[in-house]
Amino acid sequence: MAPILVGAVSGLSGQAYAGDPVFRIVFEDGKMTPLRIDVPADTRIELQLVNTGKTPAEFESLPLRKEKVIAPGVTTDMVIKGLDPGEYPFFDDFHPDAPPAVLIAK
Repeated sequence: MAPILVGAVSGLSGQAYAGDPVFRIVFEDGKMTPLRIDVPADTRIELQLVNTGKTPAEFESLPLRKEKVIAPGVTTDMVIKGLDPGEYPFFDDFHPDAPPAVLIAK
């Protein structure tokens, strides 16, 4: 019974699918690019988080209720299920002096 339960729970993890739009965010020692990303509303999207710097970075967004640490030289993905139209700020929590960025769902 345990393997069935584990499979059922893992299906809720928010995996990306081949047709999901992908948006790349690059972190490099306190810099994020781009600072503004227009995304489709009501559509599952994938954020590809890339840390090209020499220090760790942390994607964090309070309105999205998402955070993820990205080690130097690592690329990781984050799936965000359909957003209502609006603005969703995010920032690099490990570099508080860096300007915040925003996802804009239209």
